[in-house]
Amino acid sequence: MSRRRVGLALGLLVVTLVGGYLFVGSLIYDKVSLTEANCGGRWPANTPSAFTSEDLDTQPFLMPTYETVRIASREPSISLHGLYVPAAATPNAGTILIVHGHNVCVREPQELVAAGMAHRFGYAVLLIDMRNHGDSTIVNGRHAGGTNEYRDVLGAWDWLVTARGVDPARIGLLGFSLGAATVIMAAGEEPRVAAVWEDSSYADLSVALRAELTRNGYPTFFEYSAYLVARVESGDDLLSLSPLGAMAKLHGRPLYIVHGTADSRLSVQYANDLAVAYRAGGGKVDPWIVDGSEHIKSILDHPGDYGQRLATFFTTAIGRPPAGR
Repeated sequence: MSRRRVGLALGLLVVTLVGGYLFVGSLIYDKVSLTEANCGGRWPANTPSAFTSEDLDTQPFLMPTYETVRIASREPSISLHGLYVPAAATPNAGTILIVHGHNVCVREPQELVAAGMAHRFGYAVLLIDMRNHGDSTIVNGRHAGGTNEYRDVLGAWDWLVTARGVDPARIGLLGFSLGAATVIMAAGEEPRVAAVWEDSSYADLSVALRAELTRNGYPTFFEYSAYLVARVESGDDLLSLSPLGAMAKLHGRPLYIVHGTADSRLSVQYANDLAVAYRAGGGKVDPWIVDGSEHIKSILDHPGDYGQRLATFFTTAIGRPPAGR
């Protein structure tokens, strides 16, 4: 066979291998990043004043007075849908900003229960739909692991400070799953964020993605093809920020970590990894590792304990709401 033919054959082989690698990367990127607007049609009747859960009596957590609001992200042209629940006693009570996970929205029962807990203890509450979720702007129908969405959280934080006049020292962030990772990154990028409660975050996206590949039967070396496809298709640098990297940027600001031992979606090891990194940056944290709870189910499995811990943490971190509740 001539050198020319050998060269053509090798070139064709390389093109085929690279094409196959990128094709698999595209499949992986679709699987882990695609989102559904409008909560995928789930919980259509849920509002702060009337919502249900199969796992919990929600009556104690209902919030009869709320507003639907539109908020600008820190990224131009992105408009966020939110639900704002004022404090019952005073507008200076402090506010908890709550952020949902992947493929859900402000109507998810866990978010509303958390809001009801905070409100019951006297805080105002703001729940937001991140971009490509709920009723917020649909950019490309994908999430970026929080590396873009943190700007949505900070846009909502800005709105509380400017539109509602809340002292930054009296605003706490609370997130579940993807939302937990996002609020951690938001706090890392905004030094005035006072406190973060995270429930079931990943620590490092590359570690989480390799675990996801293994769970779905893909060799882990396809991880890099997914990153490349994300850059080409969406312009997203999925490795630009991470919750683990944000730990040093918190400089000991109050952090609470919750994770269930039975989490089959994101390993409980991530909670320990975050805690180690946070302590290395000078912070003190004792993660609440909830025996037997699945992904973000601790709040439904142990509502009494969860609510009391939440109240104690935010009372210490952003101040006790004034009497009158």
